[in-house]
Amino acid sequence: MPGGKNPVHDVYEIESTLAPGAFAGILLECLPDARIPNKSLGRYSNGNFVLTRVEAEIRPSKGKPVPVKLTRRVADYSQKGWDVSFVNNGNRKNGWAVNGPTRRKPIKAMFLADSPIKVSKDGKLVVRFFHETLNQHNMGRFRLSRTADKGASLDGKPGLSPEISSLLAKADEALKPAERAKLEKHFKTTAPNPATQAKSKVAQAKKALDTFKNSLPSTMVMKEKAQPKDAFILNRGEYDQPTEKVGRALPAVLPPLPEGEPLNRLGLARWLVSGEHPLTARVWVNRTWERLFGYGIVKTSENFGSQAEWPVHPELLDWLAVEFAKPSVLPKVAGKPAKPWDMKGMIKFLMMSRAYRQSSSAPEELYRRDPDNRLLARGPRFRLTGELVRDQALAASGLLVPKIGGPSTRPYMPVGVWSETNRYGNLRNYKADAGEGLYRRSMYTIWKRTAAPPSMLLFDAPNRETCTPKRSRTNTPLQALALMNEVTYVEAARALGQRMMKEGGDSVESRLKTGFRLVTARTPDPETLEVLKTGFERRKKEFEKDEEGAKAFVMQGSSKPDPSLPATDLAAYSATASILLNLDRVITKD
Repeated sequence: MPGGKNPVHDVYEIESTLAPGAFAGILLECLPDARIPNKSLGRYSNGNFVLTRVEAEIRPSKGKPVPVKLTRRVADYSQKGWDVSFVNNGNRKNGWAVNGPTRRKPIKAMFLADSPIKVSKDGKLVVRFFHETLNQHNMGRFRLSRTADKGASLDGKPGLSPEISSLLAKADEALKPAERAKLEKHFKTTAPNPATQAKSKVAQAKKALDTFKNSLPSTMVMKEKAQPKDAFILNRGEYDQPTEKVGRALPAVLPPLPEGEPLNRLGLARWLVSGEHPLTARVWVNRTWERLFGYGIVKTSENFGSQAEWPVHPELLDWLAVEFAKPSVLPKVAGKPAKPWDMKGMIKFLMMSRAYRQSSSAPEELYRRDPDNRLLARGPRFRLTGELVRDQALAASGLLVPKIGGPSTRPYMPVGVWSETNRYGNLRNYKADAGEGLYRRSMYTIWKRTAAPPSMLLFDAPNRETCTPKRSRTNTPLQALALMNEVTYVEAARALGQRMMKEGGDSVESRLKTGFRLVTARTPDPETLEVLKTGFERRKKEFEKDEEGAKAFVMQGSSKPDPSLPATDLAAYSATASILLNLDRVITKD
């Protein structure tokens, strides 16, 4: 009987000396014991066990071990759905079980070979019992016997019983019904049950199919009823006081539904993007203009109704909307001509315009006359969103993974953020990804409405608890603290410092120029370069006095620094890179 701690999975190996002769199989007797849970047969908490595989081999005194293929499996009892025929069937998801919670009697099982194997003098038998199906479902107390007769029965007697042998000797037509019943019972208890095996295979196939179906991504959809439900004007809004019946229709002030389109959600969708709709293209173009220029042509991008602000350039808005729905001059994207509703083509067109490519520098008088740049006399200038700030830092450092699509990712988050808003369930323990999930674009970040990523919230990302048609834009000291201390940006600074050392040449000046160019897309002027160099030299001296601090600094984050680079030098360049990532011209669209 095995003792000690009950492992998750266990393999029992029994070695015994064999007398010379033949070996045909083994008899396993599972015995109840008061020391076993539930005083049953297995070591699991309910007294059960699941036997997955049985292996046997003969080890002669000389020569290689001879494996014994145990093809015949019989037992005097099997738990429903866990037949002894499952042993050695090649599927580790099932096996032989004995219904431990209710079974407290000895159970026998026999495992026989196709044909007896000769055993030489001083030969040894090695038997292994594998418990691989369920956790901690290991056998308890048991006893083994061996047989030389391939026709041995479960009662341990060699060959067939005299009664069965005499019945088999009779002609088929001479057998009485009672004798046939005895032969049938003997067959069922000694031969594998094809029906049980077939049912097992069917169950396995169904389980595999269900597993595959559950792995497929799904989305909630709505289905139109064959007969739409009637709608009524309610008297004073009371649901139980319907008055005049109301049919499906579009607002009269807007163009009608195209001929032949159904009065349902599909027809509504086609109507919205028909090209004749006066709002859809205008709203999208205006929101895109707002993202690129800071303000929309209609400042109230969240409201195009009667209380909306009048467009500063109405003709421009009209033209862009028509061009978006029915393009004629939009540039090619990825070598393909622009198509109706081509978002990439419109964004490329706006970014290539002279208005967008202007410098944001302007005389003070112009700033006073047009502080929001509604007249487009200069280029746009505004702080980037939190998502773009993060993605830009990862891109400049070389850490960004540009992979498109896939499941949501879990970047770094402060410990316990989700636990504060979720007392129960599987969302309490947030665990950051390992590998590329940490460096995917921010659009793939998993989002919990009541516990949004703090670094995003600091940069005015909405918490998504309510609909936010338009973001605010603020500048606070907390943003600077996040950029200098949050692990994403510290790790990005270290990776950027590493790029400066590897790609920037051998001199300090060339390396600093490389880092500045990576984050600003231009080279620094002499004055700026001198400031960066002075700061770098000061930080290098500080890290040389504290090498352990330098090593700790460059080890921030999941990615590891290049061990060939001196830690003090890398730390100094990383600290300088952190300053670069915090520059106003870096986090600002300028």
